[in-house]
Amino acid sequence: MPRCAGVMTAVMSSWKARHRDRIHVRAWNSLQENWKRTCSTIFWKGCDTPMSIRNCALESKAFTALKEVWDHRDAEAAKWRAQGKKVVGKLGFDVPDELLIAADMLPVQIYADPDRSLEETNKYLEYAFEPVVRAQFEKLIDGTYGEQLDALAISNSTDVVIRIFLYLRELHRVEPEKNLPPFAFIDWLFTRHQMHQKRNEFVMDLFRKQVEEWAGHEITDEAIREAGKICNENRQALREMAALRHGDEVHIAGSEAMVIIGAGLFMERTAHTELVRQVTEDAKSWPVLEGPRVFYTGAEHEDTALYEKIEAKGLVVVGEDTNWGDRYYNRDFNLEYPVTRALVDRYMLREFSAKKAFVSQRVEALEREVEETKPEAVIFYTNLYDEVATWDMPNQRKSLAARGIKSCTFGRMLWPAAKNEDLDEKLAAFAEELKAGKGGDQ
Repeated sequence: MPRCAGVMTAVMSSWKARHRDRIHVRAWNSLQENWKRTCSTIFWKGCDTPMSIRNCALESKAFTALKEVWDHRDAEAAKWRAQGKKVVGKLGFDVPDELLIAADMLPVQIYADPDRSLEETNKYLEYAFEPVVRAQFEKLIDGTYGEQLDALAISNSTDVVIRIFLYLRELHRVEPEKNLPPFAFIDWLFTRHQMHQKRNEFVMDLFRKQVEEWAGHEITDEAIREAGKICNENRQALREMAALRHGDEVHIAGSEAMVIIGAGLFMERTAHTELVRQVTEDAKSWPVLEGPRVFYTGAEHEDTALYEKIEAKGLVVVGEDTNWGDRYYNRDFNLEYPVTRALVDRYMLREFSAKKAFVSQRVEALEREVEETKPEAVIFYTNLYDEVATWDMPNQRKSLAARGIKSCTFGRMLWPAAKNEDLDEKLAAFAEELKAGKGGDQ
């Protein structure tokens, strides 16, 4: 019996002893059967904990070091500041890490706390804002990030982030006593024309001056190019790790990969690269994951909860196109270009995001991704008030069907994923159909 199953059995027995006068025998037997079914569903080969992170991963020193950063995301930033260095938060996923690293600053991603009260947010934001963004906004205006950050860089990666910038700017004007970090806005043009390339280079030059002001010193081209090398090495290490997900044999689960990738959003980059290389070497000997291969696209997720639900049904997440996953390390900084052009090229010519792309571009992007990851099915998942990707889905599903790839759509979902009462049931039904070879578009 798996270790945690034995613990749970002991807990249930203790509960039965305390309530022996009130418990009905039939109810007790039903409870036991439900627990057995749950155990048989969620315990993977090589795993004896009720989650998707397997023991083989937890026995890797490199993985546990990454998981420590993932679980305690503010710790590395606190250490950095304790050394007298500066930390810059990033809201949006098109803030150039290379510039911040070149300035000897630590870039960290703004993230939400699903358990935190939204007392302050409810005073300012409409309920139609994406729930995860509302939770991020709470930490920005309740003083949390005012205490943790030296500055905040906001990119116009999505329309909702643009609105958050406008709200913060107005809030700073009318309530200057609010403990907000100093912030700057990066106003990219996302279309790929020569005129827009020139405009984006101008935008980068402006942001470079802003970072120099925050840092208190000039940022040289040589420093930016060196930071580009550091980031490229990190991306290459992540690609080598991803090969153990995308290949014919899958050694790294989606939830494990999310920890490995995501830790890099909160720690010094060269240290992250070294740990990724170590965990990749370790993972080569991890058990091969069996089950239908699925690719995930849609809403961003800042934790592993959804992947754990998917994997608990015996599905293997082999890739995704999210910023907390495979898209994070897509495209390098071109060391042969002038540094400003290289920055623009790296962030504006990456694989297309649903938030800033035409439907045809998103269809082509998904075709490239499924060609690489070879899934049997694609899971489309959108949260309530975050439904931009639904414009792409009809054509994407048509393209997948032409390739014999099945799909399942989950729309208007609540955040966090645990709030969706029927999610486990729908995932289980889809998984059973895939295993039986009957899965179709849902």
